[in-house]
Parts: sequence; C-alpha cells; structure tokens
Amino acid sequence: MRKYSVIIPVYNRPEEVDELLESISHQKELPYEVIVVDDGSVQTCRHIAEKHGDKLPVRYFFKENSGQGFSRNFGFEQASGDFFIIFDSDCILPDDYFVKVEDGLSRMKLDAFGGPDRARDDFTPIQKAISYAMTSIVTTGGIRGRKKHAGRFHPRSFNMGISRDIYQKVGGYAITRMGEDIEFSIRIIRAGFMVGLIEKAFVYHKRRTSFISFFKQLRFFGRARINVSRFYPDEIKLIHGLPAVFLIGEVCWLLFSPLISLELFYAGAILNLIFCGFIFFDALMKFKNIKVGLLSIIAAYVQLLAYGTGLITEGTKKLLKG
Repeated sequence: MRKYSVIIPVYNRPEEVDELLESISHQKELPYEVIVVDDGSVQTCRHIAEKHGDKLPVRYFFKENSGQGFSRNFGFEQASGDFFIIFDSDCILPDDYFVKVEDGLSRMKLDAFGGPDRARDDFTPIQKAISYAMTSIVTTGGIRGRKKHAGRFHPRSFNMGISRDIYQKVGGYAITRMGEDIEFSIRIIRAGFMVGLIEKAFVYHKRRTSFISFFKQLRFFGRARINVSRFYPDEIKLIHGLPAVFLIGEVCWLLFSPLISLELFYAGAILNLIFCGFIFFDALMKFKNIKVGLLSIIAAYVQLLAYGTGLITEGTKKLLKG
C-alpha cells in the first residue's frame, strides 16, 4: 500500500476535525501520516489532534491565516508520504476509504484523483437536501462525482489526492480561495498527468446546516468559477452559465410575464411545478423521506439562484475591469 499523507486544513472547526480524525482512526488500512494545519484559528484544535495521537500518526501545525489553498501547500511541505490526500474538515470517511483509493489508483494508473461525496444516514434533513442539490444532475449537470458527466472531471479539494511527483513538478495551489481547487486541477491535467474519478472512494460531507449559509457558499462558488476564467478563459463552458440563465429566467417570469399575458405567467408556473415535482420524486427515491424531498426543492432553488448570482456579479466586475 502507498504511503498516504493526509492533509487537513482547518479554520475554527475543532468539532469537525474530531469527527474526521475519529473516522480515519477506524480505517481498515491506516494512512502513513495525518497532518492537521490550523489556519490561524481562534478555536484551535491542537487538543483534538493530541486526543487522537495514540490511535493515529497525527501531526499538528498552527500558522497565520492564509486561506485553505496556501494552508494545503503548507501541509504538502511537511508531508513525507508518496501520495497526498486532501480533505475538508467537514468530511467523514467510511472505514474502507483507503482500501478503495489503493484499488482505484492501481487499476486506473492515476497520478491524481477525486472522489464523490454523500450524505450519511444520521445527517439532518437539511444537510441531506443540500447534499442532493450539490450532487444531482438536475442542479450540477452531473459534473461532481460521476464518470459520465458534462465536461472534463476536475477533482475538488474536499476529497482529492495527488502524487508527490505532481507536487514536485506542478507545485501547489496558485491561489488560496475563489476556485483554487479547480485552477489546481486544470494545471495538473494540462501538465499531462493522469487524472480521474474513483467512484467508490467517497466521503460523507456534512456541508452547511442552514439555507442561508448554503446560499452564501454557493454565491461564492459562482464567483469562484469566474475567477478561474481569469487564468483559463476557455474553461468557462455553457453548462457553467446555466444557473445564471435560470436566475434571469425566473426574474423575468415573475416581473414581466404577468404584464405581457396571464397565459405566459401560467406557462412559467407549470414549468416550475414540473421542475419541483421532478426534484421531489428524485430526492424521495434517493432518501426515502418526504421531508428531505420537500427540502430538496428549496435546496435546488437556493443552489441555482445563489450560483447564478455569483456568476453574474463577479462576471460583471470582470467585464467592467476589462
């Protein structure tokens, strides 16, 4: 088995790190080392790392705040394994995660990989609904966590691994936030390394606990997609702009269709009802829970409208700046 160096950047989330480290300690195959990088937190997690020190080869570092991308770079510098795996602090691993990663890397001969995320049975209904919105083909076009999806697969830093060779030849993150993982993945791919998805190497991703915080996060994601286009203009695809189209369409329907004709307004209402019905029944089939199905409708609208808002606001700034 490869020597896996796990790198976990964290900012003011000791409880999440506790859950993540606990899940790593129950792995069928333990990683070579676990590096926790505390990014200038007020609520530090040194005591959490020390708590798990008897079960895991964990190393704790505290540094000045620089954002998650540069904190991962700091972790790369400390790592001594031959493969670096990055997790967000709000992830929890199934007990066979590293077994699945080892198998996937061996079969597909990958230099870098990404894995999907799921909602665990004990997550709240809102967390499950948000998980649905972030993984459903209806809202994301299937670009996250599926081999068959629109566009080239780019690993995301909540569940991502790279070889030491990549780090030595490509370097680490060039930006610390606002799409840093997408930019990093694009650079790895363009350097000629083999990158792919290991579908079975999933993590349980706790995500946000309210729709307000989810809206803020997805608006930021929309802005980040535009930020990446400053480095790679050709990486903006039609599918990335669909949430903005959805937002504009909803606003125009609500504001202008009643002024044009009631028939047009009713036609838009019917389309929205069809969309809501599809989301509800799709989420219901997945989670077997009516409440999660209903909340998934809200989560899907929040996801699309927030991402579209981020695209439009950041895109406008980019155009104004030339």
